[in-house]
Formats: sequence, structure tokens, C-alpha cells
Amino acid sequence: MLASVPSATLLGIDGQLVEVEVHISNGLPSYTVVGLPDASVRESRERVRAALISSEIEFPKRRITVNLAPAGVRKSGAGLELAVAAGLMIVGGDLPSGCLDGVGLIGELGLDGTVRRVPGVLALVDTLARAGVGTVVVPAGNAHEAALVDGVEVRPTRSLGELRCCLKGEMPWPPPPDPPPGRPDPGGADAMGDLSDVRGLAVARTALAAAAAGGHHLLLAGPPGVGKTMLAQRLPSIMEPLGRAEALEVTRVHSATGQVHDGRLIERPPFRAPHHTASPPALVGGGSGRPHPGEVTLAHRGVLFLDELGEFPPRALDALRQPLEERVVRISRVPTSLELPADFLLVACTNPCPCGRGAPSCTCTDAQQDRYRRRLSAPLLDRFDLRVSVSAPGPDDGPGEASAAVASRVSAAIARQEARLADWPWRRNAHVPAGALERLVPLGPDSDAAWRDAIRLNGLSGRGAARIRRVARTLADLADRTDVDPPTVMLAASLREDVP
Repeated sequence: MLASVPSATLLGIDGQLVEVEVHISNGLPSYTVVGLPDASVRESRERVRAALISSEIEFPKRRITVNLAPAGVRKSGAGLELAVAAGLMIVGGDLPSGCLDGVGLIGELGLDGTVRRVPGVLALVDTLARAGVGTVVVPAGNAHEAALVDGVEVRPTRSLGELRCCLKGEMPWPPPPDPPPGRPDPGGADAMGDLSDVRGLAVARTALAAAAAGGHHLLLAGPPGVGKTMLAQRLPSIMEPLGRAEALEVTRVHSATGQVHDGRLIERPPFRAPHHTASPPALVGGGSGRPHPGEVTLAHRGVLFLDELGEFPPRALDALRQPLEERVVRISRVPTSLELPADFLLVACTNPCPCGRGAPSCTCTDAQQDRYRRRLSAPLLDRFDLRVSVSAPGPDDGPGEASAAVASRVSAAIARQEARLADWPWRRNAHVPAGALERLVPLGPDSDAAWRDAIRLNGLSGRGAARIRRVARTLADLADRTDVDPPTVMLAASLREDVP
């Protein structure tokens, strides 16, 4: 006898449709799983057996073959166990053969028959919905997250025995559990503080607003204790909340890594701050075995903050160069190739030298300084639109604008960009390619002359020239100006200093 149950497994941050086929036949009792299962899927045989027995459901003492189709795609994770158990109940006669028509199942089993939550439910349920599955059974702990997917009926279950009773019509489907009580967003503006906490640093504040409005990568350089980190950590407080589509996209990414625990949409831009010992796979994704998303993907639609940039491994930093340009990460493994989103805003802080003091009180030798500077390659530094030297505020410097006031200007500047780029595939000024700058960021004769003077004076590369033009457009948007005037071009050029 054969039973077929639709389910799904994770591939990167996306779901992969899996048809779980369960077949029993006469012969010596055995249990075989085929279809490129990984170690976690192969281990599920014993969990499924124990869960059925603990739920007082007879385990078929015959030759059992479980096929996970398509056979050419590697399957991973424990989320297929509920579908396997349901297939065994059908072929064993505990469930009617047509009870799972149009129904998909996702869930991990405990030895006592409980159905446990699994990561990536948002992507898995969306995959089943796109395949035409109208009803999906998920663990009760994943019910609120699964309900974020439109066009699918979500049915929660707490145990294998409860699932059997519901499918046989002996009891109604349980309602989803109550949503968790409200709590502040750990990545939101409230947790990050307000810009009014920072004294002085007027130029760095201007650069921070430009970074938030135009999506420009920002590097802050200066001695320890001047406020670089404090300023950068307040960037989320002036960024726009995510729209519905972006929130679903970000929640999907974090769900795939098991970082969504309450089923709520992530409505604030994520803020990721990895430690400087992070390896290249930790930053950009990959790793041995099944490739995992890295910090650049977890920072998608948000901020990747690298404090103490000069202490990161050079290989890890150079691995950021391609994602910074293309806003995606491509991971190639045999036999899998993944493309992960990585549209993030990079903000970094660095000291001028290993001792941190900088001239004129630096105690580092020339060799130490050269070694420190080599950790930051010229191609990486060239990808920062904004490079600002930060010095300690004076004793008379007071607090600057509050985050609410800056956020209002940032929102207005973003609205202007969206109106200007409505017919184009780009979202922010920083995304406009060099070939489209003449059309989308036109300069008058005086502004063009100022731009060319800045290129010659600073010896800018083609990439650097395009970047100060984009920054100038963002500064004009922040000032509510239609045209980019020469002082704005000069300000944009001054925000791209030769640091560290």
C-alpha cells in the first residue's frame, strides 16, 4: 500500500516542496528512507517509531520504504517527520486514505508523540501554498508564523494522537494558541537609544542621516571614546519602518535561521553587529554541510554594523566586496547553488592605528601601522560612499537633534527618491548604477564643474566619482531641493575623506 503526503524542507532561506511517499509490503520488517536524506532525516526513523508507539498507534511490522521526492534534491531538517508519521498511519489503516487530500504537514516529533516547532515555517508554508496546497498542518508553536502566509488554511496540532483524532473527525481542530504578550522590539529604535544622547559630531550626524536616507555605506574613523559606536548604534532610530512586503521578506530570512520565536512580523530594519572574530562563512554565508545564511543576509533590509573594522580577518572583509556591489550572495556547493539576499547598509567604525590614539600621540611603529592599514584593502574602502573622521566633542558641545526630527527628514527624502525612481528598478540613490546617473542625477553646469574639480582634487576612481554624485543627490533630498547645487556637491566630496 502506498500513501503520499506533501511537505517541504529548507534550502537556504527558501522552501523546497517534498512529496513524502510511504510504501509497505510483505517481507522482513525494515525501515528505509531514500531520496538523498541527510543525517537528521535518517535519524528521524527512530523518532517516528517511538512517537507512534507512545501515541498508542501500531507501528507496521512490515517492510517500510519512505521516499522523499524529488530524489535529486538533498533533504535536511526534522520538519518532514510529521508527514512521514501520517503516511505510516494511512498505510497502517489508522487513517482513511483520502483524509490528507490537499493537506500538507510540517513538524518535528518528540519521542512522546508531541509535535515540536521547526525553523523556517514561513518559507515552508509559502512553498506549499504556491504548490496549490490549501491546508497546512503545523506545530501549535508555529501557528501564528504560518498564518502570515496568505491564501492557506493553517491547522495547529500539539501531538500525533491529537492529529489522528482531528483527521478522523473525532474532535475539532484546536484553535491557535493565544499570541504572546506585546513586548518591545529588541532591534527597534527604543532599544538603540536616541540621537540626542550624542553630543557634538555634527559632520558625522550629517553622514548618518545621508546613510539612512540614501542607503549609502558609512565608515567612521577616529580614536576610541569619541562616540563612533554610540552614533552608529542609533542609526535604526532614524530609519523608516519596513513595509509589509519587506517585513515578510525579513521575517522569512530570520525564520529560516530559527530566530523568529513569537510569530510576529519583524517591522523594524534589522541591526546586526557580529564580533570581529567572525569567519568568512559567518559573515557572508556558507559553511560545511548545508549552506547557512550569514550576517549579510540576516542584515537584509537593515544595517550590518562592523565595530573595530581593522580587527576583522582580511579574508572576511574582502568577502564582503561582491555582496556590497550586487546585494546578493551566491553560494556554490556540489550539488547545490544558492542565491541569498544581501541588500544591507554597511556601517563600520575603525581606529586610526593599532594603539587607537592617532597622530600626534601615536605610539605604534611604522611596521605596526602598515600592517594595520593592509587589513583594509583599497577596493573595500572604495565601496564606502561616506568616510568620515570623527574627533572628540568639545566640553561646550550640546546634544544635537533628536531622532524623531532626523527621522522625519529621512522619511521625506526617501519619499522623494521613491517618486523619482518609481519607473526604475532601484529603491535608493545608492542603488542607481553609474550608467544611469546622467539621466537620474543631472547636474547643472556649475555643479558639474564642482563635481569634476572634486574628482581631480581627490584623485577619485570612477567608482568614487559616481558615489559622491549619489551622495550629493541624497543631501539635496534631505534639504528638500530639486536640483543639486555646487555647495551640496562639495559637501558630498568632503564626506568622503581618505581614512583611516
